[in-house]
This record gives sequence, structure tokens and C-alpha cells, in this order.
Amino acid sequence: MIKKITTLLLGVVFTILSSCDQYPEKRGYDIQKISVVETEIMDSNNEDYKEIIENGFKNVHLAPLSTFSIDVDKASYSNIRRMINNGQKIPEDAVKIEEMVNYFKYDYASPMDTHPIAIHIEKGDTPWNKDTKLVKIGLKGKEIPTQDMPVSNLVFLIDVSGSMSQQNKLPLLKKAFKLLVGKLREEDKVSIVVYAGAAGVVLEAAGGDDKKRIMEAFDDLKAGGSTAGGEGIELAYEIAEKNFIKNGNNRVILATDGDFNIGISSDKEMKKLIEKKRESGVFLTCMGFGMGNYKDSKLETLADAGNGNHAYIDTIQEAQKIFGLEFGGTLYTIAKDVKIQVEFNPKKIKAYRLIGYENKVLRDEDFIDDTRDAGELGSGHTVTALYEVIPVGVKSEYFKEMSDLKYTKKTIKNTDEELTVKFRYKNPKENHSNELVHAFKANTEEEMSTDFKFATSVAWFGLKLRNSKYIEYQNLKNIIDLAKNNKGKDEQGYRAEFVRLMNSYNGIK
Repeated sequence: MIKKITTLLLGVVFTILSSCDQYPEKRGYDIQKISVVETEIMDSNNEDYKEIIENGFKNVHLAPLSTFSIDVDKASYSNIRRMINNGQKIPEDAVKIEEMVNYFKYDYASPMDTHPIAIHIEKGDTPWNKDTKLVKIGLKGKEIPTQDMPVSNLVFLIDVSGSMSQQNKLPLLKKAFKLLVGKLREEDKVSIVVYAGAAGVVLEAAGGDDKKRIMEAFDDLKAGGSTAGGEGIELAYEIAEKNFIKNGNNRVILATDGDFNIGISSDKEMKKLIEKKRESGVFLTCMGFGMGNYKDSKLETLADAGNGNHAYIDTIQEAQKIFGLEFGGTLYTIAKDVKIQVEFNPKKIKAYRLIGYENKVLRDEDFIDDTRDAGELGSGHTVTALYEVIPVGVKSEYFKEMSDLKYTKKTIKNTDEELTVKFRYKNPKENHSNELVHAFKANTEEEMSTDFKFATSVAWFGLKLRNSKYIEYQNLKNIIDLAKNNKGKDEQGYRAEFVRLMNSYNGIK
């Protein structure tokens, strides 16, 4: 559909205030109004998502191990919410079930020992398939009080290209980051780097107590020009390294719609750049904004490569969740390269499949390889993973029987155990892993918790959105009822909002 609009073109002119380019902090930042012209634009959807190939069932005799990286990203849920609220069709590859489930916080007990992570496992019925069971694996990260968090050296890397001019992009971004600035302490440092046709430093190493100056710097930002994303990233890391705080929280926070179209452009090149930069000890957080040309695949790639996390901000309420309620988890890493490996007991479980995490699956040998990158866990974060399992003795259309193997049989002593979960993680400043092991025996008399049932409803809805071939029962009313009846305390109303979204989806699909 072609729309004719009047567009105010803004050109971003960066001038060098010093004759020597080796001092990037002296690069100036000026906005000049160029002209008002009448243009025609194509109202098309250029959003980009990685292809997701759904995990299938695996035979425990042939593949007893399942290994994956944790994922604390929550971008998929808020992005889906935006689409439903706008009455849009939801692309299947935009649906990442693990990010939907992990959008919600669950009442897991905090760690009590020296490890910064606590493990919780439950087993229960599968509402979408009578022949399978669900296993929920939950992690809870240690909560660090704000006053005890390391001093922060934050570099805001902000996309001010022409594509960021819409109200749900740069204007929303400014409001969101002001919420974060309000949480900073006197000893924290803030820098602002912008990029459009070129990259420049707007503010460097301002103290957390100089909030007025920081806010004014945000207010002065305007959108215009093409997108030199690669140059901006390099400059942001340069500033972060220059102001590096030993034993501190050194982090670049990238805010963009992900539409890098000048300079380093491919996901592969971007990933290589960020992997190199993470060796400096600077972490990366990616914040996505806007619609129409949102590049989820690029932001996920950058966050994964940069020892960081990825979120999508569609409303000021979402900004309050990320930078207010979940401030510590968003910005402070308590464990890095966190991996999970589950070993299933073939005497109890015939087959299994991991629900979601398709882009986080690792080779089994990667679990003990400390050079293999994995996900990070923030202060107070909860992470949930769901397995759908077929018990021994149950026939299922999703599993093809095979003849017994002669040479792989062995006597298993711990026949009461259904599975064993292993976790490996590194402390943020270390390069060697620590390991936790938790064996699980199911209690058939134990009721599924409210949290378990609610997480199941979220996964069920995600499977329906993806048109999964593994759900037998697809009635949306049943999904809505399961969520509605298991909202629990829901102090912030996020679970009630989920029920509302499903009702809205039912009306527009």
C-alpha cells in the first residue's frame, strides 16, 4: 500500500572538534534541518526473524543427553504482544516459546549455598497431549541488592538514523532510558554514543548524580540519515574500554530497530566483531524498538555474541518492567556461559523433546568445553525450560519403536531416578566453569504448582501460534482457562494481560 506523507528530513552532521581523530570523545554532534519534502513510502513489513525448526522427539536409547544454553531474552513475548494489539498476523518464526515462558517471573526459591543459582524440577501432565508428560526445569539467580551491585560504567549506543523517527522508536527510547538513569547511583558512570551516517560521542563518563545533564543529552537527540551500525558499535566499545572499571559492571546498551544497512551489515560479520569485543570484559545489552523493519535476528545475534541479553520494548510499561522491576537482572550478570545438560533414564522415559530453545541447542561435548559460549544469568533472574516426555510403556504417534540394541545394554542402579540435570556456569570475572548436579525422582502424588500450570499455558499458546505438529488439543478456550485459573498472585498484572492478549488474538485471528 502506497502512502503519501510529508516528511521532515533530518540530516545528522558530525564534525571533528579536534584535528586529531584519535580522540573520539571530542567528536561533535550537531543536528541540522535540511528540508521539508513530500515523499512516497511503501507501507510494507520488512521485519526479519531467524528460521526456527521445531525440536522433535528423541529416542533416549540413541540420544540420552540433551544440552542447551540458557536464554533470559524476553523479546519475543513483547513483540508478539505488539502484533496482537495491532491486529497483525504473527510470523511463526517470531514465536520463540522459551522467551514467552521466561517473560514471566516464577516463585522459585533463591540459592542458599555458595552457588549463585538454585535448581527446581517438577513433573506433571501435558494439557495438549494425553500420552505425554511435562518436566519443568527452573533456575533462580541470586538477587543482589542495588547498594551491593558493582559500580557501573554504562555506554548507551543509540541509533538515531532516519528509520528511528517513529513515535515507538526514538521518542519511546528516550523515555525508557530516562527510567534507567533514574536508578543510577552517584558513583555510576554514563556515556552516550550515537550513530546514523556516522558515529559520535554525545556524552562521556557523566556521573550518576548528574542526572539533569544526562536527561538533557537524551532530549537533544534527533533522528535522520542512514545507519552506520558497525562504526557505532566499535566507538561504543572504545569508550567503554577507555572508562573501564576493574571489578565493575562494564556494559554497552544498544538501542535500535536493528536495521543496519551501511558498513558491517551481515549477521556473520556483526557476530565476529562482537565476539572480538567481548574479550575486553565489556558486556552487551540489546534493546529493540519499533515495527515494520524490526530486525530481531540481528539483535539476537549481537546479544548472544556479546555475553548479553536482548529485549523488545513496545510500550513505556515494558520499559518500566525492564529498567524498573527487573533493573538488576537486566544490567548485572551474576553467572555467564550457563549451560544445562539433561540425562534421561531409559528405564523411565522412552523419548523426549525440548520445547523451544531451538537456537540455543548445543552439542553434548560443548557442555564441558569452557571455550564454548553460552547464555548469561542476571541478578534475580528466573529461567524455565520445559521438556515433553513419553514415559516407558506408553504408545505415542510421535515415537517410532525400534528393536532392542545388543551392545548398549547395561544395568542401571538408580532406577527410581527419571533424569539427572547438570548445570555449568562461570563467575563473571572467571574463565573456568563450576558444575551443579541434581537427580530427579518424580512424586506421583505431588500436584502441579500454579507456576507450572501457568508456564504450561504460555508454552501451549506458543505452540498454537507456531502451528506445532505436536499438539493434539488446540482449543484456545482451554488455553485461556488454564492461564486464567493459574494467575497466582500476579502483583504486576502481567499474567492477567496474557489472558487478555489471548482473548484479543481469538477475536482477530
